[in-house]
Amino acid sequence: MRRLNWERVVSILLLAPAVIAVAIFVYGFIGWTAYASLTKWDQMLPDFTLAGLSNYQKLFANQRFQIDLRNTVVFTIVFLVSCLIIGLTLAILLDQRIRGEGFFRSVYLFPMSISFIVTGVVWRWLLNPGSPELGSTGINLLFDMLGLGFLKTGWYTDPKIGIIAVAIAATWQMSGYTMAMYLAGLRAIPDELREAARVDGASEWQIVRYILLPILQPVTLSAVIVLGHISLKIYDLVVAMTGPGIGFATDVPAYFMWDTTFRGNHFARGAAIATVLLIMVAILIVPYLVHSIRTEAEL
Repeated sequence: MRRLNWERVVSILLLAPAVIAVAIFVYGFIGWTAYASLTKWDQMLPDFTLAGLSNYQKLFANQRFQIDLRNTVVFTIVFLVSCLIIGLTLAILLDQRIRGEGFFRSVYLFPMSISFIVTGVVWRWLLNPGSPELGSTGINLLFDMLGLGFLKTGWYTDPKIGIIAVAIAATWQMSGYTMAMYLAGLRAIPDELREAARVDGASEWQIVRYILLPILQPVTLSAVIVLGHISLKIYDLVVAMTGPGIGFATDVPAYFMWDTTFRGNHFARGAAIATVLLIMVAILIVPYLVHSIRTEAEL
């Protein structure tokens, strides 16, 4: 009995520093940010006079923030759908036990090993539209060489599709990760199940549609959660690739938060943006965590 009590004390002592650090530097700072968003701190010197929800009212009335929210929705839809489709397609192809599978798997996963900063720098050059003086560059130059000049566009300099250009770069980096998730799920499905479907006369498309996709629903949900929270708080890719863009065409809430806080010194308003971002991410992640905990409890 004494040994069990001693082991419990040792366990608590070992976990205490991590628990205290998380309580202070994660939840403590979240609480501090939420409190700051309710104050009149609008300059370098702190002003903790309470202002209620006025910062949030000004924020949602701000045209730039409205554009940022629209950009976030467009970016999330394009990013999520593209990653899921490309990742699933690559996983199904690799699941055919093709020759050189290890090589292709490494190639598809390689973009994930680099940061969004590097991705932004590379894709800023690839999607550079060029100029009348210097001619086409990057992908537009490739279109010219292939006789597909009609496909050329301004990419991230075009206010209409600027945020989609950023989503293309993000998809390139994260589709390999999605492929790895789907491939792991496919390898966990017994081959006997597919063989039985083929014996019953099912085509390969029917096997994918009616057998593989339903079984892979938990993988899809996990991918949506991971990719969704990345898309909601995307920042470094935008900084390296485009900045806010023409008419805020590629601006996002995280960039607006940094701009407002550290360039404009509007700390309370920046804290309000951070709090809104936290709520958006929580709306996506918390239901998933609750579902996972309940599922584990039932097992």
